[in-house]
Amino acid sequence: MEAARLSRLRWRCRRGMRELDVVFQRYLEQHYVAASPEEQRAFESLLEEQDPVLLAYLTGREHPQDPQQAYVIARLSNPGS
Repeated sequence: MEAARLSRLRWRCRRGMRELDVVFQRYLEQHYVAASPEEQRAFESLLEEQDPVLLAYLTGREHPQDPQQAYVIARLSNPGS
């Protein structure tokens, strides 16, 4: 994977909430490179969401409409998966 692209994604994983920083950066480091192109796109689209929406997804108060995004959220919520 292109180093510049990963660097840009690492920067985009920096959120306004430290908890989200940790979750998104962990996914990027542990799963992103090996993920399917669809999963990568879903992860990148989640980075476009506002922090309150992401927190609602991660806590299960809301659920993404997109099935790929829902899959990524499940992986983010369960780091061992």
